Amino acid sequence: MKITDARIIVCSPGRNFVTLELVTEDGITGLGDATLNGRELAVASYLTEHVVPLIIGRDARRIEDTWHYLYKGVYWRRGSVTMTSIGAVDMALWDIAGKSANKPIYQLLGGASREAVRAYCHANGATVDETLQSIADHQRQGYTAIRAQCATPGQPDTYGIAKGGQRYEPAERGLPRETLWSTEPYLQFAPQLFERIRREFGPGLDLLHDVHHRLRPIEAARLGRSLEPFHLFWMEDPVTAELQEGFRVIRQHTTTPVAVGEVFDSIFDCYRLIQEQLIDYLRATVLHGGGLTPLRKMAALAEMYHVRTGCHGATDLSPVTMAAAVHFGLSVHNFGIQEHMPHSEETDRVFPHAYSYRDGSLYPGDEPGLGVTIDEALAATYPYQRAYLPVARLGDGTIHSW
Repeated sequence: MKITDARIIVCSPGRNFVTLELVTEDGITGLGDATLNGRELAVASYLTEHVVPLIIGRDARRIEDTWHYLYKGVYWRRGSVTMTSIGAVDMALWDIAGKSANKPIYQLLGGASREAVRAYCHANGATVDETLQSIADHQRQGYTAIRAQCATPGQPDTYGIAKGGQRYEPAERGLPRETLWSTEPYLQFAPQLFERIRREFGPGLDLLHDVHHRLRPIEAARLGRSLEPFHLFWMEDPVTAELQEGFRVIRQHTTTPVAVGEVFDSIFDCYRLIQEQLIDYLRATVLHGGGLTPLRKMAALAEMYHVRTGCHGATDLSPVTMAAAVHFGLSVHNFGIQEHMPHSEETDRVFPHAYSYRDGSLYPGDEPGLGVTIDEALAATYPYQRAYLPVARLGDGTIHSW
């Protein structure tokens, strides 16, 4: 079953997406998400100029071999552009495998380990009252696990806050917007926010919070300890993870669970975190982690050390990746929870899909493969528009982790 054609589709139904479509000699097509927020065209070019010529003529059934061929064959391994490209190919090959077998992907991954994939949503507000209202709104939609974010009083910019009642989308058209960040006001305010949330909603609601890489280890340790009375489900990305040993400081000082990994591109980003049990949830994405093939191996290692999965699932990943994450989450034994940010209506029309949300959980559906298609004619009506994520600076002008 040779690969005979490949197409790269770039579109922007509300935000930019890159999609790889592979076609076999039998006429079976497979889709892979190739979106890298803010660097979309770099991946599209990498696929067009370097990857597609390598995979035309290869056997689509040799998924494991193709993954290593693309990973080891490049010599210059890893990096977000390379791993996003490999992830797209891997997803498309699994999609083809499912369609060839006439089975949904989770059936090829060992079958279902559970009945549904529990999901968490995002609740945010410019004020505490707005955040509380957003939590209540999402509870009415059936969510029992909610990530809460709120603007820090007195700070002009806070991560995770939607503007003007719109959906939260950090990437903005044009060149990167520069934002200001101040650590100390945030460290003082975050415990006050969660004290109020617990007082309003009680102990039964699972609460999550994203720090978004902005603290140093000792600051993250302080935050984790101050949040302990409110029993968070997890504290997400408390520090940048280039220095895996930095998480030891956090673990030594707090029992607040830690989740990390949405920017990981291989098992080498997290093996020490897992083996030393410095984290509780691995948030690597199916896409940027290189596809289902390596993510299953990360999960297998994590299972040995009581670390569960919690795949990144924001709208900077297309419905193709979301479908892959749901199939993965249904099958893997040490699944924890799945992030769920619903896509815009425009995006859902461009990418019709079988997965669905109901009563706090996601369901993959029973269509063969990933269960996602792309309306290429409709996609063509949404041309690419340059967009970047913001950058952050401290008050004295120093660039800081956004």
